[in-house]
Amino acid sequence: MIFKKSQAALEFLTTYGWAFLVILLMIGSIAYFGLLSPSKLLPNRCNFGSEFQCLDYQISATGSTFKLRLKNSVGTAIDISAITLSAESATAYACTTPPAFPTSWKTGDIKDLTWSGCSGGGLVVGEKGKILVAMTYNSVLSGSGYSKDVKGEVFSTAI
Repeated sequence: MIFKKSQAALEFLTTYGWAFLVILLMIGSIAYFGLLSPSKLLPNRCNFGSEFQCLDYQISATGSTFKLRLKNSVGTAIDISAITLSAESATAYACTTPPAFPTSWKTGDIKDLTWSGCSGGGLVVGEKGKILVAMTYNSVLSGSGYSKDVKGEVFSTAI
């Protein structure tokens, strides 16, 4: 009588073990064929603080360029003192030719910023990549002694 109870428990555990093994096999095959990659499912996006509206963007791995079209929503004319780019990867993202920073950028104006000679960041053509943008600006009226920082990110497919 005792052996029949242990046999039932063993059969129960074996059945659940096989089911668990099948589930692991399915998840492994889905991950192997790239269907489980969440970055492929996420949409392209460009996020900045409320100070700037991101109108358009482009990450070019083949042309080695990074382009941004931003609108000044600060509410006053500003001067840009620095813009730095980086990536969330083991290799640094660096550009040899930064754009000319806008001076006296009036509120509501749209500026195109283009970096060239860009490399690194683990960007591969056809794959999604994230570029982090850090911008330092100040109000024209206040002067450079009152600088502010804003951070943004561009998550897009590299072309």
